[in-house]
Amino acid sequence: MLRVLIWNENVQEHWDQPMENAVLRDPERMKRIAEQIREIHPRGIHGTLSDIVKEMEGVEVRTATLDSPECGLSDSVLDETDVLIWWGHVAHDRLPDVIAEKIQNHVLRGMGFIALHSAHLCKPLKRLLGTSLTLKWREGDFCRVWTVDPTHPIARGIPESFELEEEEMYGEFFDIPKPDSLIFLNWNRGGEVFRSGCAWERGYGKVFYFQPGHETNRSYLNPSVRAVIQNAVRWAAPTRRIGALECPNILASPELRHTGKAGSIL
Repeated sequence: MLRVLIWNENVQEHWDQPMENAVLRDPERMKRIAEQIREIHPRGIHGTLSDIVKEMEGVEVRTATLDSPECGLSDSVLDETDVLIWWGHVAHDRLPDVIAEKIQNHVLRGMGFIALHSAHLCKPLKRLLGTSLTLKWREGDFCRVWTVDPTHPIARGIPESFELEEEEMYGEFFDIPKPDSLIFLNWNRGGEVFRSGCAWERGYGKVFYFQPGHETNRSYLNPSVRAVIQNAVRWAAPTRRIGALECPNILASPELRHTGKAGSIL
């Protein structure tokens, strides 16, 4: 059984609640955003992503959010997670650094990590890739996603291209290390392009970033987007998992220092 944990900060879904609303500069706009998100994702973005993964056979799915104890990312939970899917946007700074380091350690020991959309700026991905991960962006636009490496397992069954009628525009330059595999490339009507599906190996683990998934768009209802996420889960599943007792200080492992694949710690 493949064990998948879906993590969502779960903040914007509640922007119209007093605790969140009190710190916002434009409460009415934020209220509209919260309502839009709940219309598309009635059980939160993590609920929608959970439905996508539950369509797969042989997969056990759990969810966690920022407001869970230990952010839902205790050692025991991560020990029982084969692939961690991450969605975040406005609360990256609220994740404790110690948890981000813990996730990095688990990926280096074999856990898969999939970062979606605005999770490009999340602390775990920054630690794993070691760059700023900054990019250009603007409001939603028509987007065509091109499959530029149809031989990659994540591209299995994905058409040569597919369309998203509206998706937040992400554009180059995207400050990432050179991907081990560039699988998808976005094109927007404004002329921008973006490396939207990138894969890396870090230590014994695999990392995938995929751009579609803006909170007020319906990208996660698109069959091709759903298939990419499912393929990524299968691809990122551990082929080897090193226990903490086997390698208690993996961040300083000579093997990883030699390959340079531990991320920013090096």
